[in-house]
Amino acid sequence: MITLTSVYRDPAAVDILYSLMRERTPEMSISHNTMPTYLQHARFVRDIPYAAWYIVRDATTVEAVGAVYLTRAREVGIFIFAAHQVKGYGRQAVEELRRCHPGRILANVAPTNERSLAFFNRMGARLIQHTFQLPEEAT
Repeated sequence: MITLTSVYRDPAAVDILYSLMRERTPEMSISHNTMPTYLQHARFVRDIPYAAWYIVRDATTVEAVGAVYLTRAREVGIFIFAAHQVKGYGRQAVEELRRCHPGRILANVAPTNERSLAFFNRMGARLIQHTFQLPEEAT
């Protein structure tokens, strides 16, 4: 079992989220190509970028096991610490997010992130589009 704690009310959130970000590999990310500094990250969190953003905690130990967010465009983002993956936390976090924020939810997944693709397939998601990014400079 898990609990969700609002990032915007949790004084430990910035540290937890930065530790999570440090575990990401390049194939996992679609939102950034370089690791921000801690101060840049703290500023990002302080700016309240998402409609909802939660620290995922084990309900028994209260240990932070990951994070889940919902953008204003209703896109879900989830990341579970490597040490806690494949224990059901991700599924529970998405299910609890959906319970708290009912309605259509989308998941943007990097095409090279096979684990995330498999996760959302197991959750019953279906592919609805392919999105391309043009180079930033015209060739």
